[in-house]
Amino acid sequence: MASAVALSSFSSLFLRSSRSSSASSSAPSTSFIPRSLTHPPSPLRLSAPAPSPAATSGGEIETTFYYNDDPSNIVTFDPPERPEGYVPPPAFDELPPETEEEISAGYEELYGPAYSGESVLGNDIYVMDAKLKKTSSHLGRKKREKVADGFEERVVQVRRVTKVVKGGKKMSFRAIVVVGNKQGQVGVGVGKAKEVVDAIVKSSVNARMNIVTVPMTKYSTFPHRSDGDYGAAKVMLRPASPGTGVIAGGAVRVVLEMAGVENALGKQIGSKNALNNARAAVVAVGKMRQFSDVARERGIPMEELWK
Repeated sequence: MASAVALSSFSSLFLRSSRSSSASSSAPSTSFIPRSLTHPPSPLRLSAPAPSPAATSGGEIETTFYYNDDPSNIVTFDPPERPEGYVPPPAFDELPPETEEEISAGYEELYGPAYSGESVLGNDIYVMDAKLKKTSSHLGRKKREKVADGFEERVVQVRRVTKVVKGGKKMSFRAIVVVGNKQGQVGVGVGKAKEVVDAIVKSSVNARMNIVTVPMTKYSTFPHRSDGDYGAAKVMLRPASPGTGVIAGGAVRVVLEMAGVENALGKQIGSKNALNNARAAVVAVGKMRQFSDVARERGIPMEELWK
């Protein structure tokens, strides 16, 4: 009994929906009625008007565009007035003809000298692109340009250091660099970075900020003996006779050579740390004084210093 009632209700629902669909299909759609050719076109506007409540309630929004400009109007171009003293540039065909050297220079500036085999601008003909600078070596390492300030650089040590942080270990490189002009000026610097090249750059900049002057005699040696310590490292420096050379080891030898000392004796006592020994050598050098400076401070001639 229940199944018969459900079947009858389903059939009545199907007939009602089919009637409504047939009625809607038989009624002509106003949106597709063609307009007569004599009907003037409606104006077009870019902004859409507010939809009516009736259209919004039905779920379909009809948008109408309006266009206010008349295409038949002629628009004249009114440029601004030229300033006083304006001289128009010459036309392209009125310019003087270019010489072959100028054409070759322009061609080489665009494409490089390798295509013609000759260089007008003085570039290397074996380089395809003269503007392209080689920033890495054949091993993929970055290269850096050296600063032309008269100081030479020498790397004493490069070590990999580790910093323990909350998320794990942070790896970086520490470089020790000694710079000097071999004329009595030397400096020691240290720097850390994620790359070796960047660490060397940082340490060289730090070394240039810590330049000290080394007093020397005419025999390129120290005026007197001196001792210096830094941390647990202690360094002894002694003058030597001409022809002795630099008898020292480790970082002390590098510091003396970059300072321009040719005859000296050096000894590291205690720690073997390269950074501390280099800084201890700088401390020992900073304690040295010339005899002329001491005599000037005392107000006596140099001959009376040894009396």
